[in-house]
Amino acid sequence: MLLTIDVGNTHTVLGLFDGEEIIEHWRISTDARRTADELAVLLNGLMGMHPLLGEELGDGIDGIAICSTVPSVLHELREVTRRHYGDVPAILVEPGVKTGVPILFDNPKEVGADRIINAVAANELYGGPAIVVDFGTATTFDAISARGEYVGGVIAPGIEISVEALGVRAAQLRKIELNRPRNVIGKNTVEAMQSGILYGFAGQVDGLVNRMAKELAEDPDDVTVIATGGLAPLVLADATVIDEHEPWLTLIGLRLVYERNVARS
Repeated sequence: MLLTIDVGNTHTVLGLFDGEEIIEHWRISTDARRTADELAVLLNGLMGMHPLLGEELGDGIDGIAICSTVPSVLHELREVTRRHYGDVPAILVEPGVKTGVPILFDNPKEVGADRIINAVAANELYGGPAIVVDFGTATTFDAISARGEYVGGVIAPGIEISVEALGVRAAQLRKIELNRPRNVIGKNTVEAMQSGILYGFAGQVDGLVNRMAKELAEDPDDVTVIATGGLAPLVLADATVIDEHEPWLTLIGLRLVYERNVARS
């Protein structure tokens, strides 16, 4: 089985693949202070609960694919694979790893590994032209051309960042639970904030995607828009431009990149 690990700024998502099927997944907080040994204990605890894996760390794992937006965590995970997974093939997505996606960016090294991995999966699953909207710590919009090239994208503050900023910078506001309000016009402070976040971000998605699609394709209707990320379900019902929701897009992309690199090695 293949273990895939997507390290984000706030959360780390792990997925276990049996062939092309994801059979188990976990979401944990990202902590840049964790050492390789602490990460190994955490992985052992999570995967020890799965009946198809052995009791020892690495039992039942045939390959590992990792991408990270946090360099210190990537460094420690590299050590985990070296010390605790022995001869298990491991692919860490970084410059030099073959993805099959040309990067048409001024400086390709500036593009986050997770964004490239999302482009790999989007192009494989849906083809281009496409736009991936990833609702994470930041909300990122990534454009894939009809020829499968990573064209570029947009980075906007994420939903949770915006909620926290309101609570910190506005004296009479506080952090709220991200639930759907009864109406767009809030009847109390909490509902007014929930409405601003929910419908404000849905409007942002619609506006940015429509503008991007006009630049990406002669007919904007040809562009497939894919939503992913842990906070995507909050706005799916209200963002009119979303065509597909694939919560495991990054993990699928990691599987694809692993297969391409292992086959070439």
